[in-house]
Amino acid sequence: MRAANRRWGHVALTTCLLLAAAGCTSEDDAERPAPAAPDPSSPGAQAAPLPPLPEGGQRLRCADSIATTPEPGEGYRVVADAVAVSSTVVQPTGSSDDRGPTRLFAKWGLLVRAGAAVEVRVAPGWEDRARIGWGPGAVPATTVQVEACPAASASTAWSVYTGGTWVAGPACVPLVIKSPGRQVEVRLAIGAACDEST
Repeated sequence: MRAANRRWGHVALTTCLLLAAAGCTSEDDAERPAPAAPDPSSPGAQAAPLPPLPEGGQRLRCADSIATTPEPGEGYRVVADAVAVSSTVVQPTGSSDDRGPTRLFAKWGLLVRAGAAVEVRVAPGWEDRARIGWGPGAVPATTVQVEACPAASASTAWSVYTGGTWVAGPACVPLVIKSPGRQVEVRLAIGAACDEST
């Protein structure tokens, strides 16, 4: 009899424990809020990924920047709220027997706002007349992507990359600037002024 009581006691205790555990688990899950979406401004937030890099394209990392600056200087204009490009006529130098898109080179720095992942590419139809490139050992490319870089302070709001544009001859060169949710075409005066209307 004592053994039977003990057995029923164990069964009752086990049943109560299982029910209590199940009850607690279901209540906890019901009351637990859904995970919050990451805040893009927080230090650990992930930037929007860059699209796949086209063949022959170039990708710049944060370490490729030669400097940072609080804002673009004179002679630059901000495009798509993410990139600053030259707003003056940039004179190309050098010449070779090559009559292709890398015959002349115009040096100017590309500035990219902290936190922005961007893509700069030669506009369609211009691939045989122009190339772009920045960063260490910049090579002529039709597309350049820049990963998003964090800003440690207001004085590091823009990253600076050295490089420029190659052209077959002086021209008003159209570039397409892409940043998350935006796409803008901008024209650069490479050895020749751009019409004010463009």
